[in-house]
Amino acid sequence: MSIMYNKDPFITAQVIDLVLRERDCSLSAREWKHRLAGYGYAIKDTDHGQIVETLPHHVEVGVLPAEVSA
Repeated sequence: MSIMYNKDPFITAQVIDLVLRERDCSLSAREWKHRLAGYGYAIKDTDHGQIVETLPHHVEVGVLPAEVSA
């Protein structure tokens, strides 16, 4: 099932939308990451930006927009 995330742009867009909505509801980055873990997602910081990945298998779902990951 996790392979489907990489191939379906509609699901990727829905997951990114969920991540951004949770970021707006959170008071801090720590709370944001904790809330995402409850949904089964994590944020991985890289040199190229922040990547959303699934838990516990760490399959990359998508990249957050540059203006969001600042």
